[in-house]
Amino acid sequence: MNRRLFLLNGSLAGAALTTLSLAQCTSNSAPTGQPTTDATAAGPAAAPDAFPLLEATVADLQQHMQAGRHTSRALCELYLQRVEAVNAKGPTLRAVIETNPDALKLADALDAERKAGKVRGPLHGIPVLIKDNIDTGDQMQTTAGSLALAGHRAKQDAFIVKQLRAAGAVVLGKTNLSEWANFRSTRATSGWSSRGGQTKNPYILDRTPSGSSAGSGSAAAASLCAVAIGTETDGSVVSPSSVNGLVGLKPTVGLLSRMGIIPISATQDTAGPMARTVRDAALLLAALTGEDPADAVTRGSAAHAAPDYTKFLDTNALKGKRLGVEKSHLTGTSDAVALLQKALAVLKAQGATIVEINVAKPVAALGDAEFQVLLYEFKDGVNKYLAGTNAGVKTLADVIAFDKANAAKAMPFFQQETLEAAEKTEGLGSAKYQAALARSQGGTRKILDKILHDNQLAAIIGITTGPAGCIDLVNGDYSSGLDFSSPAAMAGYPHLTVPMGQAQHLPVGLSLVGPAWSEGLLLGLGYAYEQATKLRKAPEMRGPLVG
Repeated sequence: MNRRLFLLNGSLAGAALTTLSLAQCTSNSAPTGQPTTDATAAGPAAAPDAFPLLEATVADLQQHMQAGRHTSRALCELYLQRVEAVNAKGPTLRAVIETNPDALKLADALDAERKAGKVRGPLHGIPVLIKDNIDTGDQMQTTAGSLALAGHRAKQDAFIVKQLRAAGAVVLGKTNLSEWANFRSTRATSGWSSRGGQTKNPYILDRTPSGSSAGSGSAAAASLCAVAIGTETDGSVVSPSSVNGLVGLKPTVGLLSRMGIIPISATQDTAGPMARTVRDAALLLAALTGEDPADAVTRGSAAHAAPDYTKFLDTNALKGKRLGVEKSHLTGTSDAVALLQKALAVLKAQGATIVEINVAKPVAALGDAEFQVLLYEFKDGVNKYLAGTNAGVKTLADVIAFDKANAAKAMPFFQQETLEAAEKTEGLGSAKYQAALARSQGGTRKILDKILHDNQLAAIIGITTGPAGCIDLVNGDYSSGLDFSSPAAMAGYPHLTVPMGQAQHLPVGLSLVGPAWSEGLLLGLGYAYEQATKLRKAPEMRGPLVG
């Protein structure tokens, strides 16, 4: 959740922070602050033997199964071996918090269906990793990375997991995350949870994988799965996708059900696909949609959903389109700004017209309204979620008490002041909450709608976030000053990020934000840019390591 960074670092200069993000990292175990070896100068870390499914797409894996070269079981076995080799050993990515003991049995059943002539669709037999705040009614836990929820097993699948299984995918396991989806502390470190430890960025191992879907980002980037699912309140799909060289899509709030997902915000939360290609993101998105009676926000979403989002993937999609570029992202001498300038040249060459616009400044002028909304909605949502579980904690107050009683393990690096602030809120009937919601969601929608309409724009573009900063368990995350997640998050509008290149071996993403229900349009634009550039590079797991 990137809005926390805005509140924490709003007084700092963006250019200075962009320089910081490419500075030497400081070991989290060295309180004296002595710098480690420059990560960008270090070579690739020791890696296991070449992985046969490295960078494999969903289409590649389907071809393997159709040709009889691999079964779904064999694919799962290979990915599980990959997890064993690089997740808990070797570079110790800590991207996967738990593997599914039923994965091979599920794969066997899907292989039997294929042998009998039944193929459910493009995800049949495909191994998928999902974030550990998404319920699965199986042997795996759902904990949001918190020791307070350790041992909790959901009674049933989340709605999107039911959809995923119906599409024939194999839930291979769950990914680590920033604890409580990065809503525990303003000093939190992205990718760290008390249950799963610190997830690492597979490009340079002492750099942040970003939050809160850090494990999904790291895992998909490092080919621990074919595709992954993250969740976002503000930045938690697009930011880890950007810094891990992925395509990430935060859909319109309401396109995907949130039933069975540990919540932060009823007005901003959504799950979203994270993949190495736009096509794979489109395939995964289609499998997850559906109206859910248990989540009223999805009512009527079927009219906006596409059964096949790949139909929007056109290499000529940019031709004739007007795109508004965030003006503040065009200034400065950072590597990220230079990458954006190159991206603009490509977009123009592909037939797009670029218009300079300013969305960041008017959205920032809304102040802390979003944060206030999240505090109120988090307490309400978490209390409702916990009340219906078999977890040992039943309320947010119970979670806070557990963390205090187990502080040495639960809070060794940062505290829980955000949880405590949420606990003090008085309920969704509060006039303060209603005013904050009108200012945050309503105000942002007016800003985006006006800019899109007045400039006749198909989408708004900018730098998703700057290159990954250093993992810092002492001071927590810091912002690059270029985070672009809040406008779409606050409005509940879709936001796509695609790889835009690298700054000193660190990926940077290009954001495309559109009006509600414009997922197909954004995927088409992103695909045209992706195919014209093909800038994604597989991670090399460069050192030094962070313990």
